Amino acid sequence: MEWHLTDAQSLAIIDHEIGAHSFSPAEYEIVRRVIYETADFEYRHLIAFSERALQAGAAALAARSTIVVDVPMVQVGIATRIQKTFANPVYCATEALTRPQKEKTQAAWGIQTLARRYPEAIFILGQSQTALTALVELIEAEEIRPALVIGTPSGFVGADVAKERLQDSMMSHIRINGRKGSAVVAVAILKGLVDLAWQAYGKEGSSF
Repeated sequence: MEWHLTDAQSLAIIDHEIGAHSFSPAEYEIVRRVIYETADFEYRHLIAFSERALQAGAAALAARSTIVVDVPMVQVGIATRIQKTFANPVYCATEALTRPQKEKTQAAWGIQTLARRYPEAIFILGQSQTALTALVELIEAEEIRPALVIGTPSGFVGADVAKERLQDSMMSHIRINGRKGSAVVAVAILKGLVDLAWQAYGKEGSSF
């Protein structure tokens, strides 16, 4: 990522205000990206990484694994970074062709359709709680085994439960605990991960 002077100054402020922490260097890079995009330091305590989530995500990116997102805002937000690096194919749930259904939202049906088509994809659920729930149901039924799930939708009804179920699924994932979250947070996480993966796989001997 190309940083400008104001970016560096902002990151220096973030580093100063956070101070000592227990994140790994790679995890901290993701955390500071989220705080930079949201100006919300509470995310320091809300973001959670499953074991080896970043390694799994980086490997999947380098392998050109398919990326499935829930809404166009996430797709647009990551498109340029993906095109300039690993060039993974990206599909959006709300744009997937599905039969009209009443029981679930368009995003949920789209995620189900794409997940069955790409069961080992990287899934980025930034806005739709129903899509995250639909994905977790497929994971619990052992129909799919994602390379990585990024789950950050906000919500007062069901969003926190869906995130807890994601935690219990034992899949590699990055999540925002509680009610907070947004597509902006999901984009920040993925873009940070892409930059880390691009650096790691572009330099022999680099690692997380």
